[in-house]
Amino acid sequence: MTAALNISRSILGQPWRWRGEGADARAPGYQPDDLVSQLLLARGCTRDALDAHRVPTIRAFMPDPSIFRDMDAAADRIADAVQHNEDVRIFGDYDVDGATSAALLIRLLRDLGLAAQPYIPDRLMEGYGPSGEALVRLAGEGASLIVTVDCGAQAFEALAMAKDARVDVIVVDHHKCSAALPVAHALVNPNRLDESVEGATHGHLAAVGMAFLLGAALVRTLRGRGWFATRPEPRLMDLLDIVALGTVADVAQLKGLNRAFVAQGLKVMAGRRNIGLAALIDASRLTRAPMCHDLGFALGPRINAGGRVGRADLGVRLLTTEDPLEAAQIAAELDRLNEDRRTIEAMVQEQAEAMLATQGNRAVALLAGEGWHPGVIGIVAGRLKEKSGRPAIVVALDEHGVGKGSGRSISGVDLGAAIMAARDMGLLVAGGGHAMAAGLTVAAGKIDALADFLDERLAAAVARARDDRALLLDAVLAPSGVNPDFVAAIEAGGPYGAGWPAPLIAAGPVRVVKADIVGNGHLRAIVAGDDGRSIKTIAFRQAESALGQAILGAPRDRRLWVAGRAKIDDWGSRPAAELHLEDAAWAD
Repeated sequence: MTAALNISRSILGQPWRWRGEGADARAPGYQPDDLVSQLLLARGCTRDALDAHRVPTIRAFMPDPSIFRDMDAAADRIADAVQHNEDVRIFGDYDVDGATSAALLIRLLRDLGLAAQPYIPDRLMEGYGPSGEALVRLAGEGASLIVTVDCGAQAFEALAMAKDARVDVIVVDHHKCSAALPVAHALVNPNRLDESVEGATHGHLAAVGMAFLLGAALVRTLRGRGWFATRPEPRLMDLLDIVALGTVADVAQLKGLNRAFVAQGLKVMAGRRNIGLAALIDASRLTRAPMCHDLGFALGPRINAGGRVGRADLGVRLLTTEDPLEAAQIAAELDRLNEDRRTIEAMVQEQAEAMLATQGNRAVALLAGEGWHPGVIGIVAGRLKEKSGRPAIVVALDEHGVGKGSGRSISGVDLGAAIMAARDMGLLVAGGGHAMAAGLTVAAGKIDALADFLDERLAAAVARARDDRALLLDAVLAPSGVNPDFVAAIEAGGPYGAGWPAPLIAAGPVRVVKADIVGNGHLRAIVAGDDGRSIKTIAFRQAESALGQAILGAPRDRRLWVAGRAKIDDWGSRPAAELHLEDAAWAD
């Protein structure tokens, strides 16, 4: 594959290539496309699907919910509960996907006349997923139906205890499943190994997406039973703001139905219909309608903060309240907890990075520490993955010698499958996840054996992924071309996120006019091109990297290409474009 701009090795040691290079250019009768079509085609969209992807709608991408195994059984059972006003509990995970999934079902059931109650386990005291003790306790309180969301696919013992307690359980999940499934009234999960061919194509959906599909199946079932003959039918589309938040925050791939969920959900969110979300937007100090990246970097972390370092149920309470005063109070508390989380995270990351430097060339960075807060280990694992270019697992050890771990992977390396294999080998107390993220419980005495196992199992895949690493460019511009009009044009190809990457732009050649370090190790630089125009750039957490050091020390007479994502800087009196740097390469 030809190197873009003849750059075979950049400052960060990778080649630059054109995204989607050559596919259409070799076709008979090839004609150049408009910018948005180029962006869509380069991300895997076919020509006959261009119109659907330009404006992704639910109608265009929504499957029949009945294609999923157990979906109809789940909808029938919940419909029975609605019609008989049963005691229903929604058991959610403590992250954003769990909170949004639980909130969606609670709000929908409320609109149907059923007051379902949430149960969110405490991260520190109860850990991930449903415990048998909690399910039995809920049954003892009178619950006849429990719906678990974003958890339960591996809860064999807990669900067996629930069955013995004579309470029905419906599992709505998206995490990897074993060949054997836990006993449940229904288990809805597109990643079941026995899922239908059509259902399995939706394995990239977050749990909140599956909850939405269950909601659609439920409404259809009740409609068929004549439930709405004397009652208004709920507006499922009004819940898409919650679906969008959970989808982006869980880093689900933004392709197919997920793109429609987010594109349409952002429109609903702009209308500020959800009182809790509106309060959270205000607490996040956003002065405009949220954009896709705001869900992952502003709103999502604040919802997560409750489960990480505060009270686990704050997120679902915020998303379901109808009281503006309560919403403002919870949003303010989540904002404060998010600041606490950042402080704790910085301490753990500093210690983990010191350990990383002594690890050598392991395929997977596995780091464990006593006293580390379990609520931030996933974030730290993600940071270390970006820093090292390999999968990273961070384990928080308690005083009993038991570690709770969270891992993040790189594209092309299925970490979730490896963790499940380690569990089956007896190396873990518990573990599971999906390709890009995993969670585990491990005895301190088995951490070294786990590291060896992962090293042996994943070394080849990690090596292939790192060898294939390249910066994929969508366009090259002179500095004058990086302007607000261009940013607005490329946004039409969004929403962008995991699986549908934001366009990467190369600009130059440029000279560094000014460069300095700001904030927590961020590089800020102004570069100017031969056209006399300058660009403001920033590279987050790159001040000490090879990229940061090269730009800080760049001679005034040496030119380079800079590459990154073009964004709008709306802090000033007039919006301007800036470049969020991913890499750079010497031009001469």
